[in-house]
Amino acid sequence: MSVDSTVFIHFSLLADAEPGLLGRVLAPFARRDLVVDRVTAERIGDAMRIEIEMAAMPSEMATYVEGNLRQIVGLRRLERDRPLRSRAA
Repeated sequence: MSVDSTVFIHFSLLADAEPGLLGRVLAPFARRDLVVDRVTAERIGDAMRIEIEMAAMPSEMATYVEGNLRQIVGLRRLERDRPLRSRAA
């Protein structure tokens, strides 16, 4: 019997500040019918820092979303905090 689990996830990105960046960052979540819990964005010179959190992301989705985020044009850095907690769905 398979049990789906969820994890707390936090992505921190630094990318070139360009029109459409926020849409490209949120697209991997939307394609998987995921609703993020918190998004913050701040322009720093010619870059944009974006923080995204989900309290209960399906654990099997985290790797796929991270891979999509790593393909964003203009990405300078992506960090993913390790899951702080998991629970059965």
